[in-house]
Amino acid sequence: MLNYFFKLYNTIKPLKFEQLWFRLYYRIKKTEVIPTKTFLSNYVWGWNGPSLYEQSIFEYGRVNFLSLDGVVNSSEIWNDTGQEKLWLYNLHYFDDLSSVTYQERESIHYSFINRWIEENPPCFGNGWEPYPLSLRLVNWVKWFSKKKGVEQRYLNSIAQQASALSQQLEYHILGNHLFANGKALTFAGAYLLGEESEGFLNLGLKILDREIDEQFLADGAHFELSPMYHEILLLDLLELIDLAKTSQNVNLLDRLNNWELVAKKALCWLKTMIHPDGEISFFNDAAIGIAASPAEIFSYASKLGIDYQVPLNILTTNHGSGYSRVQNDTYTLLFDHANVGPDYLPGHAHADTLSFEMSVSTQRVFVNSGTSLYGISKERLRQRETPAHNTVVVDGQSSSEVWSGFRVARRAYSCLIKAEESSGNVVLSACHDGYKRLKQKVTHTRTISALTDTCIIIDDLSAKAAAEFNLHVHPDVDLKQVNQTCLELSLACKSKVILVSSHAYFIEDSTWHPEFGTTIPNKKIVIPFNNGQLITEIKIQKE
Repeated sequence: MLNYFFKLYNTIKPLKFEQLWFRLYYRIKKTEVIPTKTFLSNYVWGWNGPSLYEQSIFEYGRVNFLSLDGVVNSSEIWNDTGQEKLWLYNLHYFDDLSSVTYQERESIHYSFINRWIEENPPCFGNGWEPYPLSLRLVNWVKWFSKKKGVEQRYLNSIAQQASALSQQLEYHILGNHLFANGKALTFAGAYLLGEESEGFLNLGLKILDREIDEQFLADGAHFELSPMYHEILLLDLLELIDLAKTSQNVNLLDRLNNWELVAKKALCWLKTMIHPDGEISFFNDAAIGIAASPAEIFSYASKLGIDYQVPLNILTTNHGSGYSRVQNDTYTLLFDHANVGPDYLPGHAHADTLSFEMSVSTQRVFVNSGTSLYGISKERLRQRETPAHNTVVVDGQSSSEVWSGFRVARRAYSCLIKAEESSGNVVLSACHDGYKRLKQKVTHTRTISALTDTCIIIDDLSAKAAAEFNLHVHPDVDLKQVNQTCLELSLACKSKVILVSSHAYFIEDSTWHPEFGTTIPNKKIVIPFNNGQLITEIKIQKE
């Protein structure tokens, strides 16, 4: 019990005062429903942005979210306690209105919208919580803005939802949640007409003015340091740029230049964090299929006329966020020397400090384990802990004290020591203090020498301790044991990777989670060492 309170204290200590204040405030404040009245929509513009989501709503009430099927066959399903919270949230998002094939299902969409209005009375249930409110409002505004005529009840519902959202803004969470609140109010305010809508717009823009500068770092990264959430927030920013140009609202146009400058840097950062297969790397909470793909985001930016330059050299170091990329003719390596994210918002952080991922050609070889679920299960915790990542575990502890579903107590702070490139050879070195909380007070330093066809990783511990290097192998890569310290990895592209370690290894069964709801068996190489240093050589033999 004492350990729990100590962990809770270290979790709460870095929070901002406003997070604590609003957490208490919302416990006693009730959301008021605005009276039904006549609202008008702005027919000057109609949304013309790309539709990117996969179909998730089908005939006869069938739905599919996070690779899980369901049927909306009663009013209870919207708040079914037997379903995961994230699945229920997706049910309320209405992403299908912005899906690639949305035009084929207009009657189904109207039926689904009508059911939502009838079966979700104001301010009751999951659908009226601020985050699903935010995502649904944007989807509804986009969809209805394309209609020549919109019935009053739909406009009233949009106004009611915007009003409810404005009364429960997520200042207790901040980060991507508050950004989503601001975006939703901006969309609703730009779409509806009247005094209330001006209030929604002004409030939304006030939030965005604050949060864009706060959440996008100098190197373009979203400050929660999840490539997946970076995609989500970057797409949000692109849609705000699109809304400004489409609606020609003067309040939005005043901000357009700044939004485009931020978007350019964010596009560059995303380019440095994807593998040659075109998809994101798995640092912190990250999975494919939740956000728009990098290719879709880059295409959208081009459509909006956003000109950005991405000089991918042999070494690219994002100093503001803490990630480096090495790319040569043989392989691509991504190295995490970042902190866990903003101290007051580490909810999507994993204990993955000094981990790396590697691809040979377009084949991923060494992968972090990814993210398949949220919640507070043992599996959620396992996916956040250090052994699920390609880095070093000391005394069986994670580098940062991740716990519950989205909490971090004592956390690792990292320092980039060296990032140099000379004649095509790269040296990266960084350390972190996450294990200084242990009895031995260990500092972990990792040095990566990235040569043309060889990568040498040296892990140094400042004190001798029981440690192990976990190295997760992509499911499509075959392993063959050569001897106790040498492994041969065979790739579909016919290349081979020879791994040689200074210490004996063993192989364990593990799982990889490239998408939510997806679990794929793979192998994990575990290399124990207790003398304070481990040298691992990865040599690529091209066909």
